Amino acid sequence: MADLRIRAGATRSPQRGGGHSAALSLVTLLSALLTCGVRCAESDKPSNIILVLVDDQDVQIGGMTPMKKAKAYIGDEGATFVNSFTVTPLCCPSRSSILTGRYPHNHEVRNNSLNGNCSSLQWQKGPEAEAFPTYLNKLKYQTFFSGKYLNQYGSKAAGSVGHIPPGWDQWHALVGNSQYYNYTLSANGKEEKHGDSYEDDYLTDLILNRSLHFLDDRSPQHPFFLMLSPPACHSPWTAAPQYQKEFKDVQAPRDGSFNKPGKDKHWLLRQPPNPMPNSSITFLDNAYRKRWQTLLSVDDMVEKLVKKLDSIKELNNTYIFYTSDNGYHTGQFSLPIDKRQLYEFDIRIPLMVRGPGIKAKQVLQAPVLNIDLAPTILDIAGVNLSSVNVDGQSFLAQMAPSLRNGTARPYFLVEYTGEGQPTSDPTCPKLGPGVSQCFPDCVCEDAYNNTYACVRTLDSKMNMQYCEFADSECFVLFFLPPKSYVEVYNLTSDPHQLENIVKKVDPSILQIMNQRLIKLQSCVSDSCRDYKQK
Repeated sequence: MADLRIRAGATRSPQRGGGHSAALSLVTLLSALLTCGVRCAESDKPSNIILVLVDDQDVQIGGMTPMKKAKAYIGDEGATFVNSFTVTPLCCPSRSSILTGRYPHNHEVRNNSLNGNCSSLQWQKGPEAEAFPTYLNKLKYQTFFSGKYLNQYGSKAAGSVGHIPPGWDQWHALVGNSQYYNYTLSANGKEEKHGDSYEDDYLTDLILNRSLHFLDDRSPQHPFFLMLSPPACHSPWTAAPQYQKEFKDVQAPRDGSFNKPGKDKHWLLRQPPNPMPNSSITFLDNAYRKRWQTLLSVDDMVEKLVKKLDSIKELNNTYIFYTSDNGYHTGQFSLPIDKRQLYEFDIRIPLMVRGPGIKAKQVLQAPVLNIDLAPTILDIAGVNLSSVNVDGQSFLAQMAPSLRNGTARPYFLVEYTGEGQPTSDPTCPKLGPGVSQCFPDCVCEDAYNNTYACVRTLDSKMNMQYCEFADSECFVLFFLPPKSYVEVYNLTSDPHQLENIVKKVDPSILQIMNQRLIKLQSCVSDSCRDYKQK
């Protein structure tokens, strides 16, 4: 899309050629003004954009239940996407995908470690320098970040707190992983230590307060972009004092795959004891409640942010996105708590958007990915997307068809690189080296060979997931490499993915899925959006 900056009341210079040229000029002007509706809305400047990115919030097991205000102020006033997915269910690679609009195999962040390229110097020199905030900054957007960035951000090997990623005018980033108290920030490149005072240090509230100050201090002549990344609902699940007694009778949902054995699944899903011991259930119920408690402060954040926008007369010219980096599980397939798995509870994420041109109370079925956030935001800002190296696609047409034409994707890639330790975990020596994220009762949530790639098909004809593990377990298809384990699910008849139907599916369908997967695993930019193959 051309970067048009038509102002209300603008006039065009007279042209020779009589009525025909005048008519063409009028058509051109009207077209430009319609295009400007994406960027200018009811103002004479491009639209503002806010991205609220929460941490580990699921959508499949009730994670949005506490968000009454967020649903009222964003979802009810705009669009709710019920088929929104992360392309990788782990914090750092997912956030890297959000920032770049790329699949993990293209930004090369594999996990949460420096060795896995999380906030590494390689990341900083390459993908981070091309992240979407750099484009906004060039368009004179006033950019503000506050909260969790990437898990290894601020560490000495990642440039310490002095490293400010390009594109940001105001930078208030958490050093390391999510915390609520007793953390360190990079405040515009300077170390800022925080303690345990609720009024001064509670991170979710601090993020809100600094964003409100930024809005007060902004230049009204230029648009703004805010990215707010609270720690909720990541562990250690420290709720604000006023919310620590909420949901005292709430338990993790007992339906679907809860406390079910991982039959016919990858070995990591078969190793948890089933049924789960009572100690595990008590632990995960407590975690579930605390997660909800932390989210109530995020709910307050959304309400106060919207009211602030209204008070400064920017609400009608601002797009607000609400989403999470990945889903979560609490007891599904007898795994206590975590993410990282290929199943719906870990890869589905919330997504709500309100803004100019988006009709209220829309519930949209089109599949949308977290790699679509960057191109959508840039589309709103007026960037010509053909000039941007992204794998995702703008979903502005899905939520505001009066502003854009577009089509939904029929299938997409989910990929993950497993993490393990080179030595045996002391809590679980019987499994040997190569595992990680282990609990005291010897249930491990990750391993080196928990490395998989899936093609998720979701259209009017098919609702299926096909996954290949980089593992040497026994089941092998004739067209696969000798070290691939396969899981296949029909989500229409089996929404909780209880039965791996790889041995029941027509081999021709499996071969189509395999070919799609091969193509997606090597795709770059435009080829990731080429769905011409069957």
